[in-house]
Amino acid sequence: MAQIIPLRQLDKGRQARIVTVAAEGELGRRIRDMGLVPGAEVEIIGRAPLHDPVALRLKGFTLSLRNSEADFVTVEPLE
Repeated sequence: MAQIIPLRQLDKGRQARIVTVAAEGELGRRIRDMGLVPGAEVEIIGRAPLHDPVALRLKGFTLSLRNSEADFVTVEPLE
């Protein structure tokens, strides 16, 4: 069975497929507008010195996401 973890726990350099986005309202819309939708593949490319925010690569572009936002996204790590 595949392991499902919060996006915040994904290690740098790992790729994963988004399973759910639990945020609702304005925050949920903003996260989805950035392309973070179920089925999308992401890669963690870096973290700030205090681990917040996290830098992601998604569909050829890079975005930063605060940990408080990343907690709403669950992912399935890819091998």
